[in-house]
Order: sequence, then structure tokens, then C-alpha cells
Amino acid sequence: MTDQFAKKSEAWSARFSEPVAELVKRYTASVDFDKRLALHDIEGSLAHADMLQSVGLLSATELDAIRGGMATIRDEIERGVFVWSIDLEDVHLNIEKRLTDLVGDAGKRLHTARSRNDQVATDIRLWLRAAIDDASALLAALQGALVDLAEAHADTIMPGFTHLQVAQPVTFGHHLMAYVEMFSRDAERLADCRRRVNRLPLGAAALAGTSYPIDRERVARTLGFDGVCGNSLDAVSDRDFAIEFCAAASIAMVHVSRFSEELVIWMSPRVGFIDLADRFCTGSSIMPQKKNPDVPELARGKTGRVVGHLTALLVLMKGQPLAYNKDNQEDKEPLFDVADTLTDTLRIFVDLVGGIQAKAARMRQAAAEGFSTATDLADYLVKKGMAFRDAHEAVAHAVRRASDAGKDLSELSLEQLRTFSALVGDDVYAVLTPEGSVAARDHIGGTAPAQVRAAVARARARLSAG
Repeated sequence: MTDQFAKKSEAWSARFSEPVAELVKRYTASVDFDKRLALHDIEGSLAHADMLQSVGLLSATELDAIRGGMATIRDEIERGVFVWSIDLEDVHLNIEKRLTDLVGDAGKRLHTARSRNDQVATDIRLWLRAAIDDASALLAALQGALVDLAEAHADTIMPGFTHLQVAQPVTFGHHLMAYVEMFSRDAERLADCRRRVNRLPLGAAALAGTSYPIDRERVARTLGFDGVCGNSLDAVSDRDFAIEFCAAASIAMVHVSRFSEELVIWMSPRVGFIDLADRFCTGSSIMPQKKNPDVPELARGKTGRVVGHLTALLVLMKGQPLAYNKDNQEDKEPLFDVADTLTDTLRIFVDLVGGIQAKAARMRQAAAEGFSTATDLADYLVKKGMAFRDAHEAVAHAVRRASDAGKDLSELSLEQLRTFSALVGDDVYAVLTPEGSVAARDHIGGTAPAQVRAAVARARARLSAG
């Protein structure tokens, strides 16, 4: 036997004639990353032990010993003194070995009626449920920050764009409320995902269930699950709940990325709509005048990382036969990183939004450029009796005349405007201002300041209701 082999104490070691190679040991070990499941593993084990005692598979004395041992282990982990061993491969065997060292045979009995397959599936669901709750709270906080900023700028005029070309005037508050709607849907997706996460796999054992008289519903109630997984094969083998979370997180990060793109554009001196607080920016090592929007830029980059993890999990699952396969060890690192990236990004954006300074005068100036009220002139003619297609054509000619003259539509004389339609009257100039344009869109979902304030009120009521 070569030096690369070393004795390994494992739950299945009696089956093999030689120890696992050191290289294989390092390749297959997961403890370096799955140890973050430790407290959830303890929580699940305590619920399992309580159930085993209730059905007569553990004595009250053994249950007390397990509870005491787990309390010690929890304390060691929280204080950072627990000794993790790669020889024990994963978080589950590390904790089980330490428990057995502390309480003897009672620790060995804990694994009755369960497998690491249903154990890890339970741990991941417990962990992910908490991660969803954290992300949901941060999504609510981000919406709240956007709502506050939108209310402060319900009347602030800015250009709305299509194809990155000036289209029609909107208000900055209305623009911000669009992201509130997006993040609200993200919160709904997470809440819906949580319902499917919150099912208990424990009791499925390795794949076929167990011959012991277990009470799965009792464990589910103890751990706060809504119910149990209905098929033992499915319970241990699928990770669609993790994929679903990564999909919801990817969509949320795409929304963050779109917002980030706009922040970068708006902050450019060429546009100059906003300024970000200095704490979210950095300078240049060579150009002393630079103030770079690093946080929004990095959020755009991290979005690709999250979407990549979603793809990795989809590919991980696509070829697996039932039931559990070792492939599924690869589910944790991308899942953990998705949750970490999402929560870190949302947390920093809550603060970032609170530090946005809008440059209202520059926004108003830009809204007056690019003939943004041309549609309002067409609507004006339609309300006077002209067919819309004819009004569209007449205003197109007016825009060309104004463009050739280097003027805005509002700067053309009444006589000039009447050359395009005799329906034009003295009241036309009221619709050719950005303020008149936004005020005219006074309906649910419109950009009129009154509607922005109504949307703010609805959002606040929804967020307060939880």
C-alpha cells in the first residue's frame, strides 16, 4: 500500500478492503463548504431524535444525552472552536462523530431511520428557507427606499426613453416606481418558491423510506415545514426547489442589473441626471477627476455570475437517473453563492438608493430635448377631430420643420403650427410642455404626479401588510 493511502474512519469502512486514496478523499469531500449547514443539521437532528423517542426508538435518557451533546456542538461551532475533519467528508459525519465522542452509544443511535440522503435534503431546505426569508426582507427594504425616493420626485420631470432615444416626458418618481413593480414581482416569486421549499424530505431515508415506525408529520411540525415530501425517491433526488430559487434570484439580479445600467448612464457627465454618494464610488489611480460608479458596475457583473449558477444547476440535474447521485454534492456551492450574492447586492442597494441625489434641472432640460411632446401634439389634434394616422403624419412634418430650424415644437409660432393643421389653436402650447405632457396621463399606471403619489401609497400599504 502506497503513502497516498491512509486509514479512514467512515460509516461504511467495513465494506472496503483498503482506505480511500488521499486524492479521492480531497476530491469527494464537501465539508469545506457544506459546514455552513451545521446549525441546520443540528436542528434537523434534534427534531429527528425527538420523533425517535416519541415512537420508542430512543429512550428519554438517550434523547436528553443527544440534546446535551448537540448543545455543546452548537456552542463549539458558534465560538469557532469546532474541529472539522476532511477525513469525515461532510458536515453530517463530522457532527455525528463529535456527538458520539460526547455521548457514546446514544450518538450512534441518532442515525436510526434516516440516511445522509434525506438528511442533506432536509438541511438544504432549512438553510434555503432562511435564505429566502433574508432575501425577501431585503427586497422589501429596497422597495421601501425606492418608494421614498419616488415620492420625493413625483413632480420631477425627466425624459422617458425607448431605444435609448428621447420618447416622452415622464417623472423621475414614475421611473423609480417601475423598479418597485419589478422587485415586488421578485418578492412574489420568492414567496411562491418558499412554499415548495418548505416540504420535509426526512423519512425518505436513502430512497425507499424506512421500515421503522416513524412519524414524519411530527418532524415536519417541529421544524416548521408545511408538510412532507410525498414520494421518497423524489424527496432525496430532486433539487428543483434550489433551481427555482436560483431562477427567481437570477430574475431579481437582472432587475438590479437594469437599474445599475441606468445609474451608470445617469451618472455620466454627458447625461448628468444623478449623483451617487461617494461611499459607493471609487477614483482612478491615474485620473484624479474620476468618480466611478463601481457598485452598480459590479452588480451588473455579479448578475452574470448568478445566471451562470442557475445554468450550472440545470445542467447538473438534467442527466441524473433516480434516485440520489453523488452529482448532487455539486448543488451547494452555486446555491450558496447565489444566495450570498443576491442578499449582499440587495443590502448594499438599499443604502445606495438612499444616497441618490437627483439633478432635477438637468432632467427637465433633457426632457425638453428630442421633441418629447410630439405625441402630445398628435393627441391634441385627435381630440380636435383628426384621425390619429393623419395627426401622426402632420406632427412628423412639424418635427421636421422644427428640427431644420433648430427649435423645439413649443418654439414654433402659432402660424407655423397652423400650417400643419387648421385645428391648432391658442391652447396648443399647454400640451407642448413636459409638465403638461405628464399631467395629461392621469390614470392608474400613468406618469402624472398624482398617479405617482397614488402608486406610492399602494406600494406602502402592500409593504406594510407584509
